[in-house]
Amino acid sequence: MAPQIPPRTVLVTGAGRRLGREIALALATAGWRVAVHYRASAEEARQTAADCAARVSGSAAFHADLSDEASVRALLPRVVAALGQVDAVVNSASTFEHDDARSFSFAALDQHLRGNTGAPILLAQSLYDHLASRGAAQGAVVNLLDQKLWNQNPDFLSYTLSKAALEAANTMLALALAPRVRVVGVAPGLTLTSHMLSDEAFQALHRLSPLGRSSTPEDVASAVRFALENRSITGTTLLVDGGQHLMKFERDFSLMNPGGAPSSGA
Repeated sequence: MAPQIPPRTVLVTGAGRRLGREIALALATAGWRVAVHYRASAEEARQTAADCAARVSGSAAFHADLSDEASVRALLPRVVAALGQVDAVVNSASTFEHDDARSFSFAALDQHLRGNTGAPILLAQSLYDHLASRGAAQGAVVNLLDQKLWNQNPDFLSYTLSKAALEAANTMLALALAPRVRVVGVAPGLTLTSHMLSDEAFQALHRLSPLGRSSTPEDVASAVRFALENRSITGTTLLVDGGQHLMKFERDFSLMNPGGAPSSGA
């Protein structure tokens, strides 16, 4: 009798809520066992893990503070200890706090760089070491980026810088970790609303693209799965935004009105 092959295991950061949860559920539906990372959303993460486990047994939730280097370095080994192996990492968690050229500070930049850039690099490093230790042929890292990098505006300066650094790291890591680890970016457009947008404004802004619609959570999750499973892709980014990166926006979506001009009080 042939030995039973365990399901592929993926660590998804920030998977308790919002887009990370949608990615985790889509991967579980596709047969991936999911390690659901969270920082503060413990109850939501446990629910996501339970929903994933209903699709593929063994999925579980794991806490880590991605701004703390020791916590990040310990995360993947903890997942391996609990689930036996990790085959891929999806870096979905992001710090997204507003600043601009006038309010910028070292503290704001440091806050964004730690979680949005440093943590994904350390997790790629950890995945490489783990795959090498067990003699696995290849794994993958998918980094969630942002169409803002190809359509820049002056808002969210530190966030944008941290994602730009991560986009550059895609290329460097793809070169440094090949052939054992592939590294791919996925850059959504406006995908989910927030407290800064009414539902009506979100729907109107969502339509501001050449295709008449921006990305949905399902679109982004589908792109992440494609990046994980297509073994010929590395060192590049898939833009999943309805073509929003082809247009010029003077402000971030959260500071625009549906007509495209800055909202009052911006």
